[in-house]
Amino acid sequence: MNIVCLDLEGVLVPEIWIAFSKASGIPELKRTTRDEPDYNKLMNWRIGILKEHGLGLKEIQDTIATVDPMPGAREFLDELRSITQVIILSDTFTQFATPLMKKLGWPTIFCNTLEVADDGTITGFRMRAEKSKLVSVRALQSIGFETIAAGDSYNDLDMIKAGKAGFLFKSTEQIIKDNPDIPAFEEYDDLLAAIKAQLD
Repeated sequence: MNIVCLDLEGVLVPEIWIAFSKASGIPELKRTTRDEPDYNKLMNWRIGILKEHGLGLKEIQDTIATVDPMPGAREFLDELRSITQVIILSDTFTQFATPLMKKLGWPTIFCNTLEVADDGTITGFRMRAEKSKLVSVRALQSIGFETIAAGDSYNDLDMIKAGKAGFLFKSTEQIIKDNPDIPAFEEYDDLLAAIKAQLD
């Protein structure tokens, strides 16, 4: 039994924080997990910048409403889901992901939750688990699934390396260079073909 685990941002949809950085005119918010491997450190830093500028959940959700899946992502996901089970494993948050899941045809996603004050200020965040992508993959393996994973960032490497097969997709030159043993693709057709080749 196979199950494919995909990252969300950078793989199926554009990076939310980069979109919000452009919309808000705050260049520091362009920093993502492609740049900072420590997710807790990255999120606490982001929350600090939001407080500095008096921005909250509503402003980010307004930007997310304008974000569409990457060209070809919905078709790729639809075809993949027609031949095997797929779960999106993301370090994003339910409050960010829901409108994007609608645009992707409501695939299953495991993600985290923001802590939000009554006035919309983001005060913190709750992760499902430490190293949640790896923990999720290990849990799926423990109930009989063989996992195939694809992602683009540092926080995807554990789940990519832990399974039957793993791929980098639209990743950075540095991550590709640092992980020469992981096949890297730029096009959905190539990633789909590589995944299909691993299916029983």
